[in-house]
Amino acid sequence: MSGLVITRRRLLGMFGATGAAAALSACGSSLGGGGESSSGGEQGGAVKIGLVVPQAGVYAPVGLDLQRGWDLWLEQHDGKIGGFTATTVVGDEGETPQTGVAAVQRLLQSDNCDVLVGVVSSATALGVRDLVTESKKLLLVANAGAEDITGKAASPYIWRTSFTNGQVSGVMGRYLAEQGTKDGVFVLAPDYAAGAEATAGFQTAYEAAGGAIAGSAKPPFGKTQDYQPFLSQIQSSGAKATFCFFAGAEAVAFVKQYRQFGLADTIPLYGSGFLTEGGVLTAQGAAALGVQTSLHYTSELDNEHNKDFVAAYKKKYDAVPTVYSVQTWDAAGVLDRALKSAKATDGDALSKALDGVGSIDDSPRGEWSFEGQTPKQKFYVREVKQAGEGFVNAVIAETEPVGQDS
Repeated sequence: MSGLVITRRRLLGMFGATGAAAALSACGSSLGGGGESSSGGEQGGAVKIGLVVPQAGVYAPVGLDLQRGWDLWLEQHDGKIGGFTATTVVGDEGETPQTGVAAVQRLLQSDNCDVLVGVVSSATALGVRDLVTESKKLLLVANAGAEDITGKAASPYIWRTSFTNGQVSGVMGRYLAEQGTKDGVFVLAPDYAAGAEATAGFQTAYEAAGGAIAGSAKPPFGKTQDYQPFLSQIQSSGAKATFCFFAGAEAVAFVKQYRQFGLADTIPLYGSGFLTEGGVLTAQGAAALGVQTSLHYTSELDNEHNKDFVAAYKKKYDAVPTVYSVQTWDAAGVLDRALKSAKATDGDALSKALDGVGSIDDSPRGEWSFEGQTPKQKFYVREVKQAGEGFVNAVIAETEPVGQDS
């Protein structure tokens, strides 16, 4: 987080927030037979895209948001990407790497896709790394946040339009220390890989800025329903604040119990943005008031591209877009640029083209660019506030662009 600058800004508008964990994908070539790439651009042509998203189970709401962002982009661009007529084949990622990897195999081997988009699970994204690399097909990861996807396990065929877990949480660590909360933060997250990366990213940035950790805990992932023992630890730790990483049903349960236990008014709650994103915030309701989180998007962003995106999304789906929707919207946008430049669908040509796309200046999240095959982007500190009968993640601060290793 070296060199991170936090700038205070006015609270913005009052509209919705969103979802909870995303999708995956993979494919082979649909044109030219025998894996040859097809040409497009002025010549036209077609491209087959495998969209791997959870269609049932606990991550289905995230999968729905991912697919909505993708479908909306195609609808607004007459079903074409980079001059190619696009066909989307949806693969059900399911809830585990076993189902996700199988979906990718089908898209690669049976459906002969040219490009893959999606991936909710980091384990799935890492699990398909060799499949994708051997097939020499481009995979645009639209959610999974494991550092290794674009770090130690990087492949020239795997790019990301989402985030890394450490990026998101590191922003909040730096922010809290800079705001004067240095006397101690209690840190907790479920005991699994994403939780470990999130807490490590927070702690590294927080301590580097002069903060001291008051205590930590790792509730069993997917098994904890009663958080009272952990809330008691927080209360007795002397912490001045709590940082947590939760998503989905666990985020709903933790935030509600945090307020019921009486901690919300005495020990402020902070977290990675998934803590209060989308349907999670709707389920939390008033229990989430005042919770502050860091994320690279909120529907409240005051820029022209986001206003247009939010209006179109609400008109089509009668819902407020989430960070997940933006990540697939942007995946379509960068693929459009790459196909226009490469005029071919093979992974080598598209990877080279992505390396040269430069600044993405029309994203709802604000301007961003690729750095090491993952976004270098602004992050926003958001506070849950009431808006009419609902609740929103209002912007209270923003950062300079942050990369994976910043």
